[in-house]
Amino acid sequence: MTPSQAILAAAQQEWEIRDSLDRSIKIRKLTALDTLRLFKAAGPVLSQNEPWISVASLATSVVEIDTIPVPTPASESQIEAMVARLGDEGLSAISDFLDANTERATSDRLDNLGNSPGTLI
Repeated sequence: MTPSQAILAAAQQEWEIRDSLDRSIKIRKLTALDTLRLFKAAGPVLSQNEPWISVASLATSVVEIDTIPVPTPASESQIEAMVARLGDEGLSAISDFLDANTERATSDRLDNLGNSPGTLI
């Protein structure tokens, strides 16, 4: 696998989680292009509203609910419809998963900070 293929594969990685309603929710990390499209869908005012865009980004990361593919929202009303569909249970499950993975990734990077691979800490 070439370095470019590895980067593309990592960008397309998906995770399946379960919310408290026992729904299977498949998510993926938003790419830079996804984020740009989210800002376009939200419009100039909502793009500056951090709480709104934070919830919208969680909803936009969903690709499937209970094995049914979910199209990426392309407008404010579609984003709000996805938020309503996920509810607090789905949004909380997504947020918890992403927070846990962000902490783990940060910890892994800090563990090796300043050390070459294979160097004892």
